[in-house]
Amino acid sequence: MASVKLIPKPEEPLLLPKPGGDGCVRCAVVATAGILNGSKMGAEIDAHDYVFRMNGAVIEGYEDDVGNRTSVYVHTAYSMIASLHFFKKYGYKAAPHDEGIKYVMIPEGMRDFQWLFNAHFGGCSLFRHMGDKRDYFYLRVLISHFLLTRRFLQSPQLNTSTWSLVRPTNGAFTLFLALHTCDEVSAYGFITDDYKKYSNYYMEKDVKTDITFYLNHDYLLEKDVWKELHNSKIIRLYQRTESKMETEDVKQR
Repeated sequence: MASVKLIPKPEEPLLLPKPGGDGCVRCAVVATAGILNGSKMGAEIDAHDYVFRMNGAVIEGYEDDVGNRTSVYVHTAYSMIASLHFFKKYGYKAAPHDEGIKYVMIPEGMRDFQWLFNAHFGGCSLFRHMGDKRDYFYLRVLISHFLLTRRFLQSPQLNTSTWSLVRPTNGAFTLFLALHTCDEVSAYGFITDDYKKYSNYYMEKDVKTDITFYLNHDYLLEKDVWKELHNSKIIRLYQRTESKMETEDVKQR
């Protein structure tokens, strides 16, 4: 509670409608799946009012496929450090720090609330990876782990001996955050039915690696939930079907 009380209460909604528009907030949520490799979705992504990203959001050199704007960056204390290690070979140097960006931290345990406390008083080196732009830094805690796992992502893994490890992916947290914040949500780079066709990450242009399914996430359940939300027209999920790929090839010719 000592950490939570330090977080300033917002004086306005997290994301305001764009001036001169129809009052609707349109958001793109961009994950890192290989389905975006060669997609040429960058301009479409950047055309949204706000762009959400998470984890190792590698942008430089991949703008044509993933855009170059970041409005909201979602992370955990672990992913902030791990991304610097795992994505360094793809050119990842730091968390996005666009002007006016909003940072959203997902707390995973007591250590993360201690991280929040230290960050507030300037004792956390992770600020260096955010550009240390405290004049516009806004930290909002997303406390919806229980809601997501028990209501929307009821994984069978919750009934096993490893239930305490199971949690939604950071992409799932980000997508639901966007659904609670925006009027229209489009999801790019999320797992789809044909995920085996693509590499693990869109940054892998010269080699194809299979998706690694870690024990603490239920990727197939999330895949089905994204498809259901898309079919229900709650979100628009980017799916690179064969017919769409053929259409893209025709346009390029």
